[in-house]
Amino acid sequence: MHLKNLHLNQFKNYHSAKLEFSEEINCMVGINGSGKTNLLDAIHYLCLTKSALNTQDNQNILHNEAYFSLFGSFESENNTLDVRCIVESGKKKQLLQNGKIIEKMSDHVGTLPVVMIAPDDTSLIKEGSEERRRFFDNMLCQLDKSYMIALVRYQHFLKQRNALLKQFAESGRINKSHLEPYDVELIRLAKQISIARQNFIEAYKPMLLNHYAEISESREHVDIQYTTTCMEDSFEQQFVQNQSRDILLRRTSAGIHKDDFVFEIDQYPIKKFGSQGQQKSFLIALKLAQFEIFHTKKGTKPILLLDDIFDKLDDHRIEKLMLLVGDHRFGQLFITDARPERSIQILKGLDSEIKFFRVNQGIVEEFADQ
Repeated sequence: MHLKNLHLNQFKNYHSAKLEFSEEINCMVGINGSGKTNLLDAIHYLCLTKSALNTQDNQNILHNEAYFSLFGSFESENNTLDVRCIVESGKKKQLLQNGKIIEKMSDHVGTLPVVMIAPDDTSLIKEGSEERRRFFDNMLCQLDKSYMIALVRYQHFLKQRNALLKQFAESGRINKSHLEPYDVELIRLAKQISIARQNFIEAYKPMLLNHYAEISESREHVDIQYTTTCMEDSFEQQFVQNQSRDILLRRTSAGIHKDDFVFEIDQYPIKKFGSQGQQKSFLIALKLAQFEIFHTKKGTKPILLLDDIFDKLDDHRIEKLMLLVGDHRFGQLFITDARPERSIQILKGLDSEIKFFRVNQGIVEEFADQ
C-alpha cells in the first residue's frame, strides 16, 4: 500500500498544498516550525481520522479560517482508495471513501495501517500508564474491530458509572442497586478486553525483542509485561466490593483502565535504569514491532512516518535503521529532517526511489538530490 498524492487545504499552517509522492521514500526538509511534521500529521489523519498531535479537530484548522480539508489517493494491489476528510467549525467531521460518506469513523480505522515514530514517543516510557494503554489500544483497534467496539462500550459505561458515583457523593443519597447494570457490563467487557490485550502481547513481544536485539546488537535483554487484575478469579467479587470505596473516591477504582504495560531492561524498569540510548532503541523497537505485526495481520506493509528521526539517534542507530530500509524491509516511508545535507548524505546510497521536498512556512516544493 502507498499514498500517491496529498492535497491540503487550510490544514494547520497550510493554505493550500499538493504533493505527488514516491512509492518508496519521501523526505521533507526545512527548519523547525516550517510545517514538516504537519505533512506527516495530515497523512496520519487520513489513515486514522485523527491527528497524532492534537486531540481537538478544530485546533487543526488554519488560524482565522472556518474549516480544513484533506485529500489523498491510496493505492494497494492496483486498487485505488480516495480518502477525503473535512472538518468545519461547529459541524460534524466528514469522511469520504471514493466519494461515499462514511457515517462511523470507526469503520475506516484499520483500512489504512500507519506507524509513526516521533520525538514525543518518549512519553511511552516516561509518563504514566495511560500513555502505554493508549498506544496498545490504538494498535488493537486498527487490527480488531470487535476490540474497538468493546473498548468504546467500556469507556461509555465507565463514564456513566463515574457520573453516578459523583452524584451519590454530592447528594448523600446512595442506592447501590443503581450501580448494578453498569457493574455487570464493565466486568464482562473488562474480562474480554484484558484477554485480548494478553493475547496480543504474546504475539507482539517476540517481535519487540527481536527488533531490540537487532538495533542494540543484543547487548542487554529487554522485556514487556502486561499487568491487570481483570483476569483474576476474584476480579468480579473485588469489583463489587469496591462500591463503597468508589463512592468515596467518586470514580471506579478497578478495571482495564488501571492496567499497565511494564517495560523492562535486564529485569529492571527501563524508565529508571535504561540509558538515553537504550530508551531510544526500545522506542524504535516498539514501533518496528508495531510495523511488523500490522504487516503480519493485515498482509500489507503499513505506511511508516519518521519524524525528525535522524536528530534523535546517534550514528550507530541511524546506520542500523538505514540497513533495514536498504533491505527493503519497509514499504512507503515519509521522513522529516531539519538538515537537508544530512538527509541527502544518509539516503543517497540506498537503492530506492527517493523524492525530496523543501518545506518553508506552509509552502512545499520538490527538489532534486544534488
